[in-house]
Amino acid sequence: MARLTRAVAVAAPLLVASLALSSCGTGTAVADARTSCVFVHKALVLQTRSEATGVSSAEQARLQANALSELLKGTQAAADATSADGSWNPLETTINEAERVPLANLVPALQRLCRVANSTSPYL
Repeated sequence: MARLTRAVAVAAPLLVASLALSSCGTGTAVADARTSCVFVHKALVLQTRSEATGVSSAEQARLQANALSELLKGTQAAADATSADGSWNPLETTINEAERVPLANLVPALQRLCRVANSTSPYL
């Protein structure tokens, strides 16, 4: 029994310290994900405007190029979030996919990811 008590006495501070340190990274990750989502939001607004009725093809192309540019500005913050907490990898990956996949196809995924990032409990 004495050995078990000593083991718990040694392990408990280590456990508390590891939990405290891991929560620091989590807060940073959420902040970085939210920063990335600011750019995502700007991109989605431009994408929506490009799909409006009556927009000329030249204006549509310009708006979509600007949307992609805004979205890619969020890459670094998404990468930082992923580095701090790997559970944000889908956000980073989805943003990076915009270089290969039309942004219009990524809108639902980006909206969901940013809804989670901006929620009061981002780890649902």
